Amino acid sequence: MKKIILVCGLIAGSVLSIVMIVSFLLMDDHFSGGMLLGYTSMLLSFSLIFVAVKTWRDKYNNGIISFGKAFKIGLFVSLIASAMYVITWMIEYTFFIPDFMEKYAAHTIEKARAAGATAAELSKQTAEMEKFKVLYKNPFFVVLMTFAEVLPVGLLVSLIAAFILRRKSKAPHHTTASAD
Repeated sequence: MKKIILVCGLIAGSVLSIVMIVSFLLMDDHFSGGMLLGYTSMLLSFSLIFVAVKTWRDKYNNGIISFGKAFKIGLFVSLIASAMYVITWMIEYTFFIPDFMEKYAAHTIEKARAAGATAAELSKQTAEMEKFKVLYKNPFFVVLMTFAEVLPVGLLVSLIAAFILRRKSKAPHHTTASAD
């Protein structure tokens, strides 16, 4: 089971990391389409949870798996992939885009302005972004926020996979007896 979890977790984490890196290299505006691309890549990556659960159930456990065991496999795949995502973001943020929060804050305020926000709303948004920029200077906060971005998707996929792939007993094979 450990090998399946490790392999699927590393592949899922690699996909997440590669998509993150490529999107920042290729996208001019990292904020507009990045969220859709990011969550799409998360769903694609976490589809490996289904592979891990089904492989373990069918190849190593005689076609049987409980909801809890299936969820546990998905959880561990999610944790490995999410940790790789967080590590990739920390490297990318620290060494390649240390001004990310300034750009993100400016983008958020400009988006609110373009949406017709009042002066009071813009002032409130600016104050919130200033607080967030201060929090984002703390690496522990960055790690927590990054995990909070990706791990819930993995947990949701783990729940769905556990529900769909659980099997209490191997399905009996139905054969029809011929009356010769």
